[in-house]
Amino acid sequence: MTVDKGDGDTDAHGGPARHIPVLLPEVLAALAPAPGETIVDGTFGAGGYTAAILETGADVIAFDRDPDAIAAGAAMVEASGGRLKLIHDRFSELLEHVEEASLDGVVLDIGVSSMQIDEAERGFSFMRDGPLDMRMGQSGVSAADVVNRAKATDMTRIFGILGEERHAGRIARAIETERQKARFETTRQLAGLIEKVSPRRPQDKIHPATRVFQALRTYVNDELGELARTLFAAERALKPGGRLVVVSFHSLEDRIVKRFFQDRAGKASGSRHLPMVAEKVSTFTLIGKQPVKATDAECEINPRSRSGKLRAGLRTAAPAEKTSTDILPVPNLAALAAHGG
Repeated sequence: MTVDKGDGDTDAHGGPARHIPVLLPEVLAALAPAPGETIVDGTFGAGGYTAAILETGADVIAFDRDPDAIAAGAAMVEASGGRLKLIHDRFSELLEHVEEASLDGVVLDIGVSSMQIDEAERGFSFMRDGPLDMRMGQSGVSAADVVNRAKATDMTRIFGILGEERHAGRIARAIETERQKARFETTRQLAGLIEKVSPRRPQDKIHPATRVFQALRTYVNDELGELARTLFAAERALKPGGRLVVVSFHSLEDRIVKRFFQDRAGKASGSRHLPMVAEKVSTFTLIGKQPVKATDAECEINPRSRSGKLRAGLRTAAPAEKTSTDILPVPNLAALAAHGG
């Protein structure tokens, strides 16, 4: 999978990108798949990780919420000789398809695939005019629903928190004014308004609409909530000695993954001045120095890998802890269903 999530160094919605799996050697080293093992690829996308895992002799159960990705993977399923099972579902629904303590590994590449970016009709990129959609699963509330129905205060929080857009309030108010004249339907229509409200300066490395589009896509697909729920599901699905490997591309995602591993590895900070509390039982031990980043050579070949960060943990024999998203930094935003068309 190739991702479009950037850290501001590149235009995240630029030209076509090849399907290059990010940090592939590092992912395989952390995951350590072997013949006879069962690995879940929670983000099948173009099948880059899955293909490499199959080559090691391990079996793969791959998930994707995008029906186009599932259809495109049919040939790989056929060629696998029964070693690849492809499931059309959100990766947070992992435990609906596998037994607890049954997996040898789970790998997640948290980003949108370049296939989705390259298809104008999916509405992920403002570089190709298309419907303002952005839904990975092709159902539910779309980006157009949000910008045409959400309150300016809600949009300000969405753009500011999920996109880290410094002009979030100004852009949200402009959208609210403009949609009274005509409904927002296309990617270029929204990008054009953002350019007027927040013109691109000579020193800017990215298009003015990049962060707003990133925020809308993250919000429409509930990407941070999905990630949090999947981490807890993976904890239950992995057997002792199983490995969880996560590659993220945005600071908000990486913060969630880092906090999860800190909590589950008993790395939460304390104070010698506070009363003693019972020692926390670790459900994961960290694998290697973290985070792992792409080499200069990989960044040269695949610029989108520059913001990638890999974190990994080895499942202990301790029982899974209580699922509580309160321990993770998932933003509290307006309910997505409130903006339905």
